[in-house]
Amino acid sequence: MSESVETRPETTAVVTEPVPDLQLQLLIQLLDRELRSSLPITLALSGGVLHGDVIGHEAWKADWARSLRQVEGEGANLIAEFPETVDQGIRELGAGEEGAGHLPRWIHLRDATLVFGGTGSLRLPLWRGRLADVSGWALGRPQ
Repeated sequence: MSESVETRPETTAVVTEPVPDLQLQLLIQLLDRELRSSLPITLALSGGVLHGDVIGHEAWKADWARSLRQVEGEGANLIAEFPETVDQGIRELGAGEEGAGHLPRWIHLRDATLVFGGTGSLRLPLWRGRLADVSGWALGRPQ
């Protein structure tokens, strides 16, 4: 009598990440072509609902720098240029986070309001979040 040995195919771990909505990525890419472009949007997130004006990455960097230049102190001036410094480093490494040929992975809102748990809200002049964390979206703001 011979014993048969079952062999299992090798298994590999598979890492899964949430996939951003392609239409939302393309909308953001379109908005990034014009610094003054924005659209009212409402986002569903795991922590609540966020609404504001969606803007491109370049507009977000300009607003970030403008808001920090109004704050006194050397630290504010240094931090005002932080997003541009990061983008330069990425370009130099050739990693192009959101450069040519890459779809955006981040979403930026201006004049945002985060509504959480139905009990409260938080106003934010600028907001940046991962597109993969957006579970739903609609153009416009709640009335």
